[in-house]
Amino acid sequence: MIPNILSIAGSDPSGGAGVQADLKAIAANGGYGMAAITALTVQNTQGVSDVVLTDPGLVAAQVDAILTDIRVDAVKIGMLGSETICEAVAGCLAGRGVQVVVDPVLSSTSGKTLTGQQALEGFLHYIVPLSTVLTPNLPEAAVLLGCDEARDRGEMLDQAEQLHALGPAILLKGGHLPGPQCPDVLVDETGPHWFEAERMDMPGTHGTGCTLSSALATQIAVLGDLCAAVANAKTYTRNAILGSGGLEVGQGVGPTDHFFALRR
Repeated sequence: MIPNILSIAGSDPSGGAGVQADLKAIAANGGYGMAAITALTVQNTQGVSDVVLTDPGLVAAQVDAILTDIRVDAVKIGMLGSETICEAVAGCLAGRGVQVVVDPVLSSTSGKTLTGQQALEGFLHYIVPLSTVLTPNLPEAAVLLGCDEARDRGEMLDQAEQLHALGPAILLKGGHLPGPQCPDVLVDETGPHWFEAERMDMPGTHGTGCTLSSALATQIAVLGDLCAAVANAKTYTRNAILGSGGLEVGQGVGPTDHFFALRR
């Protein structure tokens, strides 16, 4: 059975992040992708210049249109942007019993803030409780916890455990740690699981958080095992980054190659 995966996220017209990246990653991992748009952005590989949020009622209508017609095997949530959109999305998903992978998109790769304080509070109140897995990087984890960014593996694990105490499993991504390794840690009811990877010097890293979380949502639906799904999603994302060298997209931080396997 091909799993149906719903992305609830913002749009990136350059195709490297947001819903566009989600749909490509879902397809590449064997799923059928669907999308509800939470925001229109004006961006390219050099950065984000404007964001217009979708009316919360329209976001809810998009999600409800899918849920009332199509079997949804997993949901990926990305940029939401406001407290009212968080509330609207939570209202649609509450009680559905569907697996929900949440990438807490708080800023763009270029550093532009995409979430204000009220939206952050709405995210913590409405979205975290219904999440199956949360996939923050180190800066995002620090914002969610209101603390300094983790500087080593010990602090990383401590922050992942603090976030896990809020309910969902946590895949904390350690790419911002210094050094040749990029360790990620998964904390769930079975304890911490570390995933090791060597740091790569590749041009295409735009949208990697979107790519990983969408691949993870699809792999969870395919495999039904969180640890195995994380391992597969990480391998896929790593190969997509490695494949980015074959793309010529933009003059800034380029995208990953979601369909690297088709070009081998």
